[in-house]
Amino acid sequence: MVERIPQHKHCRQCGKAFIGTSEYCSTECAKAGEEILKKRKKQLIILYVVTLIILTVAVLAMAVR
Repeated sequence: MVERIPQHKHCRQCGKAFIGTSEYCSTECAKAGEEILKKRKKQLIILYVVTLIILTVAVLAMAVR
């Protein structure tokens, strides 16, 4: 016989299978996941700002010539 696996999700943080409606298996994983998300958002904003500064400097350098 084929063994059936009950409907489940995998935690976004640790990857452990669990039954529930949230994206994380525990509050610890939820807190860790939110911290990582905040860190990634901060890094993305810094990347955008640095890119904008570099483009602005390049455009100004071309305009001066």
